[in-house]
Amino acid sequence: MSLSIQQRGWICAVKRRIPHIQKLKQVAILFAVCIFCISCSQVPSTTTNPWKTLTLPTEAIFSDIAFTSNPDRGWLTGTQATLFETNDGGETWSQKSIDIGEEKVSLEAVSFDGDEGWIVGQPSILLHTEDGGTSWTRIPLSAKLPGAPLDIIALGKSTAEMVTNLGAIYKTTNGGKNWKALVEGSVGVARNIHRSNDGRYVAVSAKGNFYSTWEPGDTEWAPHQRTSSRRLQNMGFNEDGSLWLLARGGQVQFSGSEGYEDWEDPISPEFSASWGFLDLGHRTPEEIWLAGGSANLLVSPDNGQTWSKDRDVEDAPSNFYKVVFMSSQKGFILGERGTLLKYVPEAGAAT
Repeated sequence: MSLSIQQRGWICAVKRRIPHIQKLKQVAILFAVCIFCISCSQVPSTTTNPWKTLTLPTEAIFSDIAFTSNPDRGWLTGTQATLFETNDGGETWSQKSIDIGEEKVSLEAVSFDGDEGWIVGQPSILLHTEDGGTSWTRIPLSAKLPGAPLDIIALGKSTAEMVTNLGAIYKTTNGGKNWKALVEGSVGVARNIHRSNDGRYVAVSAKGNFYSTWEPGDTEWAPHQRTSSRRLQNMGFNEDGSLWLLARGGQVQFSGSEGYEDWEDPISPEFSASWGFLDLGHRTPEEIWLAGGSANLLVSPDNGQTWSKDRDVEDAPSNFYKVVFMSSQKGFILGERGTLLKYVPEAGAAT
């Protein structure tokens, strides 16, 4: 069979491209191998695992945890109106329900001072108890409230501060009957907002492209540019009142001593990790736990100078969203789909 000039030309063109195609395949394979090698963690493993994995019957994402004056009695909140109670220090949990009608509610935060406690949620949910949670009362919120409640802090008898996702801060001193606005301006939609023990706040913008701070007595939030080209994931306060931040790509940074824009060099605890870090918590002033996606959990015993990874928990089918320590001997890591880690002191501090 004879081929036309056009057909012979097409065949020759294909033959000329075959080496080029093979070269592209080799490059693709080499690139995949490089990515695989980079993603392999070189962080040493912890010598002990001080965390016990609990599995609760829910598909929700846990958001917050707090205990009453009785150290054995605590409450755990989450999405899908999720509410759990423990009476044995967090070893076992029972699911509770509160009559909030047909609303689809995400319970964002819980806080106790003694037996008086508060829960806030979205959209516009505020619950109050004076008996450790045996009974909860819903307190109506104004339809003109700027934003939806994001966090609440119990500060004493009948006293609490509530912050919304737009940065509106309110304080009550009479059990939620009246609220006083502490800041006039809005911070814009916030990804997260944290409060220090002395009443200061830091907020990360929804897109992570800047952060804002507020101090008692200020009328407005003060905006600050992020520390690098990496978008911010989360920020909070260290034990001494300084700041920490988590940036995209697994980067950690601590502030210096010269205010809100003085920062130490960034740290990458797990170089080129493909997952991000979501929260940071101090067990002691020196020991830091760092939690993130894909059940990623790291610890530093020396304020971030060296790190090790707890690989005994990395099979948990969950992201780790929040690290909460009530004391050096009592702490929890909040996950999703029922995953909750409980700190077990008898296992020994991680090294």
